[in-house]
Amino acid sequence: MATVVMKFGGSSVADADKIKHVAGKIVARRGAGNKVVVVVSAPGDTTDDLLAMADKITSNPPAREMDVLLATGEMVSSSLLAMALSAIGEKAISMTGPQAGILADTNYTHAKIKKVNPKKIRAQLAKNNIVIVAGFQALNHKGDITTLGRGGSDLTAVALAAELKADSCEIYSDVEGVYTTDPRVVKNATKLDYLSYDEMLEMSGSGAQVLQSRSVEVAKKFGVEIHARSTFSQDQGTIITSEEKIWREKMETLLVSGITFDKNQAKFTIIDLPDIPGVASKIFCGLTKIGVNVDMIVQSAAVDKKNDISFTVGRQEMKKVHAELDKIAGEFKFPQVVYDEHVAKISVIGIGMRSHSGVAAKMFDILCRKGINIEMISTSEIKISCIVDELDMLRAVEELHKGFGLSKKRQ
Repeated sequence: MATVVMKFGGSSVADADKIKHVAGKIVARRGAGNKVVVVVSAPGDTTDDLLAMADKITSNPPAREMDVLLATGEMVSSSLLAMALSAIGEKAISMTGPQAGILADTNYTHAKIKKVNPKKIRAQLAKNNIVIVAGFQALNHKGDITTLGRGGSDLTAVALAAELKADSCEIYSDVEGVYTTDPRVVKNATKLDYLSYDEMLEMSGSGAQVLQSRSVEVAKKFGVEIHARSTFSQDQGTIITSEEKIWREKMETLLVSGITFDKNQAKFTIIDLPDIPGVASKIFCGLTKIGVNVDMIVQSAAVDKKNDISFTVGRQEMKKVHAELDKIAGEFKFPQVVYDEHVAKISVIGIGMRSHSGVAAKMFDILCRKGINIEMISTSEIKISCIVDELDMLRAVEELHKGFGLSKKRQ
Protein backbone atom coordinates (compact mmCIF):
# COMPACT_ATOMS: atom_id res chain seq x y z
CA MET A 1 0.00 0.00 0.00
CA ALA A 2 1.19 3.51 -0.82
CA THR A 3 1.59 6.04 2.00
CA VAL A 4 0.05 9.48 1.48
CA VAL A 5 0.59 12.58 3.65
CA MET A 6 -2.25 15.10 3.36
CA LYS A 7 -1.92 18.51 5.00
CA PHE A 8 -4.93 20.81 5.42
CA GLY A 9 -4.55 24.51 6.18
CA GLY A 10 -6.63 26.59 8.56
CA SER A 11 -9.16 27.69 5.94
CA SER A 12 -9.85 24.02 5.14
CA VAL A 13 -10.84 23.18 8.74
CA ALA A 14 -12.38 26.52 9.72
CA ASP A 15 -15.78 25.11 10.78
CA ALA A 16 -17.69 21.86 11.28
CA ASP A 17 -18.94 21.64 7.68
CA LYS A 18 -15.45 22.10 6.27
CA ILE A 19 -14.03 19.52 8.66
CA LYS A 20 -16.67 17.05 7.43
CA HIS A 21 -15.71 17.89 3.83
CA VAL A 22 -12.05 17.23 4.62
CA ALA A 23 -13.01 13.91 6.22
CA GLY A 24 -14.66 12.94 2.94
CA LYS A 25 -11.50 13.72 0.95
CA ILE A 26 -9.44 11.63 3.37
CA VAL A 27 -11.82 8.69 3.06
CA ALA A 28 -11.56 8.90 -0.74
CA ARG A 29 -7.76 8.69 -0.59
CA ARG A 30 -7.97 5.83 1.88
CA GLY A 31 -10.53 4.09 -0.33
CA ALA A 32 -8.04 4.18 -3.22
CA GLY A 33 -5.87 1.76 -1.25
CA ASN A 34 -3.55 4.18 0.58
CA LYS A 35 -2.26 4.45 4.11
CA VAL A 36 -3.08 8.01 5.12
CA VAL A 37 -1.34 10.42 7.49
CA VAL A 38 -3.04 13.80 7.87
CA VAL A 39 -1.48 17.02 9.18
CA VAL A 40 -3.74 19.92 10.20
CA SER A 41 -3.36 23.59 10.99
CA ALA A 42 -5.43 25.48 13.57
CA PRO A 43 -9.01 26.27 12.48
CA GLY A 44 -9.49 29.52 10.55
CA ASP A 45 -8.07 32.55 12.41
CA THR A 46 -7.53 30.70 15.69
CA THR A 47 -3.79 31.42 15.85
CA ASP A 48 -4.35 35.15 15.25
CA ASP A 49 -7.10 35.17 17.87
CA LEU A 50 -4.79 33.53 20.42
CA LEU A 51 -2.04 36.05 19.64
CA ALA A 52 -4.49 38.91 20.11
CA MET A 53 -5.67 37.52 23.42
CA ALA A 54 -2.11 37.19 24.68
CA ASP A 55 -1.40 40.77 23.60
CA LYS A 56 -4.28 42.01 25.77
CA ILE A 57 -2.61 40.41 28.76
CA THR A 58 1.02 41.37 28.17
CA SER A 59 3.14 42.95 25.43
CA ASN A 60 6.08 40.71 26.33
CA PRO A 61 4.85 37.16 27.00
CA PRO A 62 7.36 34.40 27.82
CA ALA A 63 8.20 32.55 24.61
CA ARG A 64 7.70 29.17 26.27
CA GLU A 65 4.18 30.08 27.34
CA MET A 66 3.36 31.43 23.89
CA ASP A 67 4.25 28.05 22.43
CA VAL A 68 2.04 26.25 24.94
CA LEU A 69 -0.80 28.61 24.02
CA LEU A 70 -0.42 28.53 20.23
CA ALA A 71 -0.03 24.74 20.04
CA THR A 72 -3.62 24.33 21.27
CA GLY A 73 -5.12 25.45 17.95
CA GLU A 74 -3.81 22.50 15.96
CA MET A 75 -4.93 20.11 18.69
CA VAL A 76 -8.49 21.38 18.24
CA SER A 77 -8.38 20.61 14.51
CA SER A 78 -6.82 17.17 14.89
CA SER A 79 -9.27 15.95 17.53
CA LEU A 80 -12.35 17.30 15.72
CA LEU A 81 -11.23 15.71 12.45
CA ALA A 82 -10.70 12.37 14.21
CA MET A 83 -14.24 12.67 15.55
CA ALA A 84 -15.59 13.44 12.07
CA LEU A 85 -13.90 10.36 10.63
CA SER A 86 -15.09 8.18 13.49
CA ALA A 87 -18.65 9.43 12.96
CA ILE A 88 -18.65 8.03 9.41
CA GLY A 89 -17.24 4.68 10.48
CA GLU A 90 -13.53 5.22 9.83
CA LYS A 91 -10.75 4.21 12.23
CA ALA A 92 -8.77 7.34 13.09
CA ILE A 93 -6.53 8.59 15.87
CA SER A 94 -5.25 12.09 16.59
CA MET A 95 -1.74 12.84 17.82
CA THR A 96 0.09 15.92 19.02
CA GLY A 97 3.42 16.76 17.40
CA PRO A 98 5.34 15.27 20.34
CA GLN A 99 3.25 12.08 20.22
CA ALA A 100 4.04 11.82 16.51
CA GLY A 101 7.76 11.83 17.35
CA ILE A 102 8.68 15.32 16.10
CA LEU A 103 11.66 16.57 18.11
CA ALA A 104 13.03 20.11 17.89
CA ASP A 105 15.51 22.52 19.47
CA THR A 106 14.72 25.03 22.23
CA ASN A 107 14.27 28.06 20.02
CA TYR A 108 10.74 28.76 21.25
CA THR A 109 8.23 30.06 18.66
CA HIS A 110 10.71 29.38 15.80
CA ALA A 111 12.01 25.90 16.64
CA LYS A 112 13.89 23.82 14.09
CA ILE A 113 13.24 20.10 13.74
CA LYS A 114 16.16 17.98 14.90
CA LYS A 115 14.70 14.51 14.44
CA VAL A 116 11.50 12.69 13.51
CA ASN A 117 10.78 9.33 15.13
CA PRO A 118 7.40 8.21 13.75
CA LYS A 119 7.31 4.89 15.64
CA LYS A 120 3.79 5.54 16.97
CA ILE A 121 2.55 6.63 13.56
CA ARG A 122 3.82 3.44 11.93
CA ALA A 123 2.21 1.33 14.67
CA GLN A 124 -1.19 2.99 14.05
CA LEU A 125 -0.87 2.66 10.27
CA ALA A 126 -0.16 -1.05 10.79
CA LYS A 127 -3.52 -1.24 12.60
CA ASN A 128 -5.14 0.32 9.52
CA ASN A 129 -5.86 3.58 11.33
CA ILE A 130 -5.88 7.01 9.71
CA VAL A 131 -3.37 9.10 11.71
CA ILE A 132 -4.08 12.79 12.21
CA VAL A 133 -1.14 14.89 13.45
CA ALA A 134 -1.37 18.39 14.92
CA GLY A 135 0.99 20.42 12.76
CA PHE A 136 3.26 23.33 13.74
CA GLN A 137 4.44 21.75 17.00
CA ALA A 138 7.23 19.59 18.39
CA LEU A 139 8.94 18.52 21.64
CA ASN A 140 12.31 19.85 22.77
CA HIS A 141 14.89 18.12 24.98
CA LYS A 142 13.55 19.92 28.05
CA GLY A 143 10.25 18.11 27.60
CA ASP A 144 8.49 21.33 26.56
CA ILE A 145 6.16 21.72 23.61
CA THR A 146 7.43 24.23 21.08
CA THR A 147 6.29 25.58 17.70
CA LEU A 148 7.90 25.74 14.26
CA GLY A 149 7.06 29.30 13.18
CA ARG A 150 4.11 30.56 11.15
CA GLY A 151 3.22 28.09 8.43
CA GLY A 152 4.97 25.36 10.40
CA SER A 153 2.30 22.77 9.60
CA ASP A 154 3.73 22.65 6.06
CA LEU A 155 7.07 21.73 7.61
CA THR A 156 5.44 19.04 9.77
CA ALA A 157 3.88 17.45 6.68
CA VAL A 158 7.07 17.46 4.60
CA ALA A 159 9.21 16.16 7.49
CA LEU A 160 6.79 13.28 8.08
CA ALA A 161 6.63 12.52 4.35
CA ALA A 162 10.43 12.37 4.24
CA GLU A 163 10.75 10.10 7.27
CA LEU A 164 7.88 7.81 6.25
CA LYS A 165 9.15 7.73 2.64
CA ALA A 166 5.63 8.65 1.59
CA ASP A 167 4.59 8.23 -2.03
CA SER A 168 2.81 11.58 -2.02
CA CYS A 169 2.81 14.80 0.02
CA GLU A 170 -0.27 16.91 -0.68
CA ILE A 171 -0.67 20.41 0.75
CA TYR A 172 -4.31 21.55 0.66
CA SER A 173 -5.51 25.15 1.05
CA ASP A 174 -8.22 27.43 -0.32
CA VAL A 175 -6.27 28.18 -3.53
CA GLU A 176 -5.82 25.82 -6.46
CA GLY A 177 -2.03 25.94 -6.53
CA VAL A 178 0.80 28.40 -7.14
CA TYR A 179 0.08 31.24 -9.55
CA THR A 180 2.29 33.48 -11.68
CA THR A 181 1.43 36.19 -9.14
CA ASP A 182 -1.27 36.80 -6.55
CA PRO A 183 -4.58 36.35 -8.45
CA ARG A 184 -6.24 38.76 -6.04
CA VAL A 185 -3.97 41.48 -7.42
CA VAL A 186 -3.65 40.47 -11.08
CA LYS A 187 -6.90 38.98 -12.33
CA ASN A 188 -5.35 37.17 -15.29
CA ALA A 189 -2.66 35.42 -13.24
CA THR A 190 -2.38 31.78 -14.30
CA LYS A 191 -1.84 28.64 -12.27
CA LEU A 192 1.54 26.96 -12.72
CA ASP A 193 1.52 23.22 -13.35
CA TYR A 194 5.12 22.73 -12.18
CA LEU A 195 7.68 24.67 -10.17
CA SER A 196 11.21 23.73 -9.15
CA TYR A 197 12.17 23.69 -5.48
CA ASP A 198 14.46 26.67 -6.08
CA GLU A 199 11.71 28.71 -7.73
CA MET A 200 9.31 27.96 -4.88
CA LEU A 201 11.99 28.88 -2.33
CA GLU A 202 12.57 32.22 -4.03
CA MET A 203 8.84 32.87 -4.25
CA SER A 204 8.28 31.99 -0.59
CA GLY A 205 11.16 34.22 0.47
CA SER A 206 9.94 37.11 -1.68
CA GLY A 207 6.39 37.48 -0.46
CA ALA A 208 4.37 34.57 -1.88
CA GLN A 209 2.38 33.05 1.00
CA VAL A 210 1.76 29.60 -0.45
CA LEU A 211 4.24 27.37 1.39
CA GLN A 212 6.53 27.95 4.33
CA SER A 213 10.03 28.33 2.87
CA ARG A 214 11.56 25.98 5.46
CA SER A 215 9.22 23.22 4.32
CA VAL A 216 10.44 23.66 0.74
CA GLU A 217 14.07 23.48 1.91
CA VAL A 218 13.39 20.15 3.63
CA ALA A 219 11.48 18.89 0.58
CA LYS A 220 14.42 19.71 -1.66
CA LYS A 221 16.94 18.12 0.73
CA PHE A 222 15.04 14.82 0.96
CA GLY A 223 13.48 14.77 -2.50
CA VAL A 224 9.88 15.08 -1.29
CA GLU A 225 7.62 16.08 -4.18
CA ILE A 226 4.90 18.48 -3.01
CA HIS A 227 1.48 18.79 -4.61
CA ALA A 228 -0.05 22.16 -3.66
CA ARG A 229 -3.78 22.03 -4.40
CA SER A 230 -7.24 23.14 -3.31
CA THR A 231 -9.35 21.42 -0.67
CA PHE A 232 -12.46 22.49 -2.54
CA SER A 233 -11.58 21.32 -6.05
CA GLN A 234 -10.66 18.06 -7.76
CA ASP A 235 -8.35 19.80 -10.24
CA GLN A 236 -4.61 19.21 -10.20
CA GLY A 237 -2.71 21.94 -8.45
CA THR A 238 0.99 22.76 -8.72
CA ILE A 239 3.73 20.14 -8.42
CA ILE A 240 6.88 21.39 -6.66
CA THR A 241 9.67 19.07 -7.66
CA SER A 242 13.24 18.83 -8.92
CA GLU A 243 14.43 20.92 -11.85
CA GLU A 244 15.34 17.73 -13.68
CA LYS A 245 11.76 16.44 -13.37
CA ILE A 246 10.41 19.70 -14.76
CA TRP A 247 12.65 19.44 -17.82
CA ARG A 248 11.47 15.88 -18.39
CA GLU A 249 7.84 16.94 -18.15
CA LYS A 250 8.25 20.04 -20.28
CA MET A 251 11.32 20.49 -22.43
CA GLU A 252 10.74 24.24 -22.81
CA THR A 253 10.07 26.45 -19.81
CA LEU A 254 9.05 30.06 -19.64
CA LEU A 255 11.93 32.44 -19.05
CA VAL A 256 10.12 33.81 -15.98
CA SER A 257 7.72 31.75 -13.83
CA GLY A 258 6.34 34.37 -11.49
CA ILE A 259 6.25 37.88 -10.07
CA THR A 260 6.13 38.26 -6.28
CA PHE A 261 5.78 41.28 -4.03
CA ASP A 262 6.27 42.08 -0.37
CA LYS A 263 5.16 45.33 1.23
CA ASN A 264 6.35 44.27 4.67
CA GLN A 265 9.64 46.09 4.10
CA ALA A 266 11.64 48.89 5.72
CA LYS A 267 14.81 50.40 4.27
CA PHE A 268 17.64 51.79 6.40
CA THR A 269 20.53 53.88 5.08
CA ILE A 270 23.57 54.67 7.23
CA ILE A 271 25.29 57.75 5.84
CA ASP A 272 29.03 58.52 5.91
CA LEU A 273 30.31 55.33 7.47
CA PRO A 274 34.11 55.27 7.85
CA ASP A 275 35.61 53.10 5.09
CA ILE A 276 37.63 50.84 7.39
CA PRO A 277 37.63 47.07 8.02
CA GLY A 278 35.10 45.78 10.53
CA VAL A 279 32.35 48.37 10.19
CA ALA A 280 29.93 46.23 8.17
CA SER A 281 30.76 43.21 10.33
CA LYS A 282 29.92 45.11 13.51
CA ILE A 283 26.58 46.33 12.13
CA PHE A 284 25.30 43.08 10.66
CA CYS A 285 26.66 40.81 13.39
CA GLY A 286 24.86 43.04 15.87
CA LEU A 287 21.60 42.70 13.97
CA THR A 288 22.05 38.93 13.77
CA LYS A 289 22.51 38.68 17.53
CA ILE A 290 19.16 40.36 18.16
CA GLY A 291 17.44 38.03 15.69
CA VAL A 292 16.91 40.47 12.82
CA ASN A 293 16.93 38.96 9.33
CA VAL A 294 18.49 41.38 6.84
CA ASP A 295 17.35 40.96 3.25
CA MET A 296 18.92 43.27 0.65
CA ILE A 297 22.23 45.12 1.22
CA VAL A 298 23.82 47.79 -0.98
CA GLN A 299 27.09 49.63 -0.23
CA SER A 300 28.16 52.68 -2.19
CA ALA A 301 31.69 53.30 -3.45
CA ALA A 302 33.90 55.11 -0.92
CA VAL A 303 34.34 58.90 -1.26
CA ASP A 304 36.80 60.68 1.03
CA LYS A 305 37.16 57.40 2.97
CA LYS A 306 33.44 57.30 3.73
CA ASN A 307 30.55 55.39 2.21
CA ASP A 308 26.84 54.69 2.69
CA ILE A 309 25.22 51.33 3.40
CA SER A 310 21.54 50.63 2.73
CA PHE A 311 19.70 47.48 3.79
CA THR A 312 16.16 46.19 4.17
CA VAL A 313 14.44 44.33 7.01
CA GLY A 314 10.89 43.31 7.83
CA ARG A 315 8.81 46.32 8.87
CA GLN A 316 8.06 44.74 12.25
CA GLU A 317 11.80 44.78 13.07
CA MET A 318 12.21 48.56 12.83
CA LYS A 319 12.32 49.32 16.57
CA LYS A 320 14.90 46.60 17.23
CA VAL A 321 17.07 47.85 14.36
CA HIS A 322 16.90 51.45 15.57
CA ALA A 323 17.95 50.44 19.08
CA GLU A 324 20.88 48.36 17.82
CA LEU A 325 22.13 51.06 15.44
CA ASP A 326 22.03 53.59 18.27
CA LYS A 327 24.42 51.35 20.22
CA ILE A 328 26.82 51.00 17.31
CA ALA A 329 26.67 54.67 16.22
CA GLY A 330 28.81 55.93 19.07
CA GLU A 331 31.60 53.44 18.39
CA PHE A 332 31.97 54.33 14.70
CA LYS A 333 30.70 57.92 14.83
CA PHE A 334 28.31 57.73 11.88
CA PRO A 335 26.24 60.89 11.89
CA GLN A 336 22.94 59.92 10.34
CA VAL A 337 20.57 56.98 9.85
CA VAL A 338 17.74 57.45 7.39
CA TYR A 339 14.84 55.02 7.22
CA ASP A 340 11.82 54.54 4.99
CA GLU A 341 8.96 52.21 5.90
CA HIS A 342 6.95 53.04 2.80
CA VAL A 343 8.75 50.75 0.39
CA ALA A 344 8.00 47.38 -1.19
CA LYS A 345 10.00 44.60 -2.81
CA ILE A 346 9.05 43.19 -6.20
CA SER A 347 10.80 40.13 -7.63
CA VAL A 348 10.98 38.39 -10.99
CA ILE A 349 11.67 34.64 -10.62
CA GLY A 350 12.37 31.79 -13.04
CA ILE A 351 14.82 28.95 -13.66
CA GLY A 352 14.98 30.02 -17.32
CA MET A 353 17.10 32.97 -16.17
CA ARG A 354 20.04 30.59 -15.66
CA SER A 355 20.42 30.09 -19.39
CA HIS A 356 19.01 33.33 -20.85
CA SER A 357 20.34 36.87 -20.62
CA GLY A 358 18.43 40.14 -20.69
CA VAL A 359 15.89 39.56 -17.91
CA ALA A 360 17.25 42.37 -15.73
CA ALA A 361 17.40 44.77 -18.68
CA LYS A 362 13.80 43.96 -19.59
CA MET A 363 12.63 44.37 -15.99
CA PHE A 364 14.31 47.76 -15.64
CA ASP A 365 12.98 48.91 -19.02
CA ILE A 366 9.39 47.97 -18.11
CA LEU A 367 9.60 49.89 -14.84
CA CYS A 368 11.32 52.85 -16.50
CA ARG A 369 8.65 53.19 -19.19
CA LYS A 370 6.01 53.35 -16.45
CA GLY A 371 7.94 55.96 -14.45
CA ILE A 372 8.62 53.64 -11.51
CA ASN A 373 11.86 54.44 -9.69
CA ILE A 374 14.11 51.64 -8.44
CA GLU A 375 15.74 52.32 -5.07
CA MET A 376 17.70 49.07 -4.56
CA ILE A 377 18.52 45.98 -6.63
CA SER A 378 19.63 42.46 -5.70
CA THR A 379 20.05 39.37 -7.87
CA SER A 380 20.53 35.63 -7.67
CA GLU A 381 20.75 32.95 -10.34
CA ILE A 382 16.99 32.79 -10.74
CA LYS A 383 15.70 36.00 -9.15
CA ILE A 384 15.95 39.77 -9.57
CA SER A 385 14.48 41.93 -6.81
CA CYS A 386 13.92 45.68 -6.68
CA ILE A 387 12.84 48.03 -3.92
CA VAL A 388 10.26 50.59 -5.05
CA ASP A 389 7.89 53.04 -3.40
CA GLU A 390 4.97 51.09 -1.94
CA LEU A 391 2.55 53.29 -3.91
CA ASP A 392 4.09 51.91 -7.13
CA MET A 393 4.03 48.25 -6.05
CA LEU A 394 0.74 47.04 -7.55
CA ARG A 395 1.31 48.89 -10.82
CA ALA A 396 4.81 47.43 -11.05
CA VAL A 397 3.52 43.88 -10.49
CA GLU A 398 0.80 44.28 -13.14
CA GLU A 399 3.21 45.72 -15.72
CA LEU A 400 5.90 43.09 -15.13
CA HIS A 401 3.34 40.29 -15.25
CA LYS A 402 2.11 41.57 -18.60
CA GLY A 403 5.57 42.45 -19.91
CA PHE A 404 6.96 38.95 -19.32
CA GLY A 405 3.95 37.27 -20.95
CA LEU A 406 2.73 35.53 -17.82
CA SER A 407 -0.93 36.07 -18.65
CA LYS A 408 -0.62 33.55 -21.47
CA LYS A 409 -1.98 30.11 -20.64
CA ARG A 410 0.71 27.47 -20.11
CA GLN A 411 0.31 24.41 -22.30
